[in-house]
This record gives sequence, C-alpha cells and structure tokens, in this order.
Amino acid sequence: QVHLVESGGGSVQAGGSLRLSCAASGYTFSTYCMGWFRQAPGKTRERVATIDSDGTTTYAGSVKGRFTISQDNAKNTLYLQMNSLKPEDTAMYYCAADPSLPRLWLGVASYWGQGTQVTVSS
Repeated sequence: QVHLVESGGGSVQAGGSLRLSCAASGYTFSTYCMGWFRQAPGKTRERVATIDSDGTTTYAGSVKGRFTISQDNAKNTLYLQMNSLKPEDTAMYYCAADPSLPRLWLGVASYWGQGTQVTVSS
C-alpha cells in the first residue's frame, strides 16, 4: 500500500525558509515521478515543482529561483526547500507520485499525501 507523508510545514515571516519532506513507502520510489502542489483557501490547486525519474525538475514561474525540489532515493524521501518565502506562498502543500509525468503535470497523480500547512506572515 502506497503512503506519502508530508512534514516540515509551519509559520514563518516573509523572507524566511522552510524545508518540506515527503516520506514515501509502498512502491519503488526511484521509478516514479514526484511533485509538490499547493492549494490556498478559495483557490485551485497549483503545481509547484516536479521531478521525474531521471532527476529532471520543473518549477512554477512564481517559485522559480526560490524553491528547490530534490529527492533522496536511499531514504525514499522527496524534499522542497523553500527560500525567500512570501505571504502569497501561504497554502496547504501536498506531495504526489505517479509513474506518468503527464498525469502528475495534470494534477491527477495516483498517490497523494495528506498535506502540510505553510503560513507566511508579512
């Protein structure tokens, strides 16, 4: 059974940093595409960053240069390093996994975590 468990969220002031983690189990971690998504109250879910099985990364324009997605295959863990945080980064952050990059990009990944809240105050 696949499990994705996020951690690392919290409250920070603008300009601060957080590192989110997503611990994965129940599948061959290194063969899946992984991503981070976020959803703020009253807004649609947004793709933040993805990493595919060969390590190629993509970022939303709003976070490019500030956020870094990475993974540790030995630990079956996905990370999102978030620097220079802004109040508009406030959202629930979810990790997702799918063998298919297009499915991940479309936000219809097979597996999702429960989310971790990030709140950035001005």
